[in-house]
Amino acid sequence: MGATMRAVDIKGGKGPASALFINEIPHPQPKASDAIVRVKAFGLNRMDLIQREGNYPLPPQAPTTLGVEFSGVIEELGTNPESGFKVGDEVFGLAYGGAYAEYIAISTHMLIHKPKEMSWELCAGIPETWITALQALHLVADLKPGQTILWHAGASSVSIAGIQLSKIAEASAVFATTRSDAKCEFVVKEIGANKAFNSGGDSNWADQVLEETGGKGVDVIIDFVGASYFADNLKALAKDGRMVMLGLMGGLEVPAGTNLGPILFKRLRVEGSTLRSRDENYQKKLRDDLASFALPKFLDGTLKVPIEKVFPWTEIIAAHQLLEGNSTMGKVICRID
Repeated sequence: MGATMRAVDIKGGKGPASALFINEIPHPQPKASDAIVRVKAFGLNRMDLIQREGNYPLPPQAPTTLGVEFSGVIEELGTNPESGFKVGDEVFGLAYGGAYAEYIAISTHMLIHKPKEMSWELCAGIPETWITALQALHLVADLKPGQTILWHAGASSVSIAGIQLSKIAEASAVFATTRSDAKCEFVVKEIGANKAFNSGGDSNWADQVLEETGGKGVDVIIDFVGASYFADNLKALAKDGRMVMLGLMGGLEVPAGTNLGPILFKRLRVEGSTLRSRDENYQKKLRDDLASFALPKFLDGTLKVPIEKVFPWTEIIAAHQLLEGNSTMGKVICRID
């Protein structure tokens, strides 16, 4: 291997999509438990857009290169890798960063063997999305069989995963919000939500949730929006309900006049959660859950990973522009030829 490799970089260190370009950077070196993986494909996530703009606080172990999920081939191993991995293995995995590159140094504790039946592009779109959904659903929200759940941003990749996982977890009803009728139709007909509500404009989606649940509300809400949905989330939750906040796309500051009474009177739990800042042991447990529980269901078709579009990585600007246009109904993937 050479001393350098190609990787996506940002002119000036941060900026719009147009600031992205392919640069030469130092080749990564493996730590004891690491593998060096030659990247075949990588998935795009909204955190990449936020990081590109300079607004994402990186965990200390993360390289500055964008990208947390990928697929590829092991080219080299450190001195103490996890057993079961060898040079030449086809893998996919979750990283703290660095996936927008020809090679990545990644702990073998975060790798999964790639089934031959699954494409590089499909596998590159799984780790961040599905591990985030598994974490939110089971470790944070603790959804029980027979309970109801609402996923905001229902056509986003995490919610597409979460809706399907909620059904497997025997939720009695799975609801979603999106900001277009086309996306509502997609998450019901293609992904399996029981009902989806258009939350665009002056929508009364919280009232519609109450109507669908006979006035009770839902037991769990998974929210990526934050401030602008906060009051309606409290309204739409049932007694002893849980709201898990995974993002703040709708702002940080709750609007003046927001009534916090439901938190007390309905005994609600509001909890924030992140994945990228978690330590490796925590993430490894989720990797194991993904490999043992979800991977067989990808193979038999029970679980779907819709892909909106695959770009050659030389078109990274267009890929970012597509994702930030909020029109996607599936993963955006880049392929390294």
